[in-house]
Amino acid sequence: MLKGNSFLFLKASLKLQLIMKEIKIESTLFVFKNVQELPQEAVALMEKAVQAREKAYAPYSNFNVGAAILLDNNEIVLGSNQENASYPSGLCAERTAIYYAGSQFPEAKIVRMAITAGSKLNKTTKPIPPCGACRQAIAEYEIKQDMPIEIYFMGETGAIAKSNSLANLLPLMFDKSVL
Repeated sequence: MLKGNSFLFLKASLKLQLIMKEIKIESTLFVFKNVQELPQEAVALMEKAVQAREKAYAPYSNFNVGAAILLDNNEIVLGSNQENASYPSGLCAERTAIYYAGSQFPEAKIVRMAITAGSKLNKTTKPIPPCGACRQAIAEYEIKQDMPIEIYFMGETGAIAKSNSLANLLPLMFDKSVL
């Protein structure tokens, strides 16, 4: 038999269950075993991302990241992470590339992005996705251009993950519609 506070708690819990609804959010990724399995247009872009990764300036984290972006005008824009002793003044590779694309080719749409990350301390063999800040920056461009951005990401070697859009990686986006 329930008494006092126990009864009230149970009653409140049951009432919450009646008004609360569960929402399930899922993401879908496609995983390729290695670079050779990628579509040819993605292989070339990932090779550019690897070149960009080699130019990263990451003396503090020892974690180099490279990004390559294909625009609808066939331009390829590269970016690498650039660190600064005054954290968080540095900038990730993805944002370096996307902001450069936005400033130099403001009318172009981003078709595809390739990202690769590697640590100087241990080999990265799993796909490394964009960080939260980069996802938000990419989201701004995906929304602005009203067209999904295909994103491939990998470590130094091994499997490559592909997302058909940034919205798939950041399903509850913060965007201009809430301002």
